[in-house]
Amino acid sequence: MQLIPAADTELLRQVEQLYLRSFPACERKPFPLICQKQAEGLADIFVLKKDGVFCGLAITMKARDLVLLDYFAIAEMRRGMGYGGLALQALFSHFTDKRFFLEIESTFGESENRQQRLMRKQFYLKNHLTELGLLANVFGTDMELLAYQTSLTFEEYLSVYETVYGPEKAAQVRKLP
Repeated sequence: MQLIPAADTELLRQVEQLYLRSFPACERKPFPLICQKQAEGLADIFVLKKDGVFCGLAITMKARDLVLLDYFAIAEMRRGMGYGGLALQALFSHFTDKRFFLEIESTFGESENRQQRLMRKQFYLKNHLTELGLLANVFGTDMELLAYQTSLTFEEYLSVYETVYGPEKAAQVRKLP
């Protein structure tokens, strides 16, 4: 699996289209803002390709030694074929010198898509991420934090938002009991 930085218009268009289809509006940041953060060196927008074929996207936020996988999606026609696991392995390899983690929608409590959330969590656990025992409300959505071979405090997690989006936006990320 190749991680290709999305720098040209065509790659960014492919990523944006999958991004808009894959994430609910309430969980999306404005795509031009993500592009701006990439230009500032605070984010990465990757196209995932296997044998030259577009397979998905990965968008990260970065602060010091921390990398938050902010958005990750496999193209609809490629799901269930092992590309997600390959992409995660490529991300782990790319960020070997960083502490790599992500947020998933909370699997605790009832939700309309609870089964989907549970399956997503199982996918990440199967692919060597572990639960951190941290829960956060991120811009109104309850999230669980998972990490790859690392530990993390809530303050360190919050520092990524502070670095990338500033203290005003970071104030909209709250620790849950």
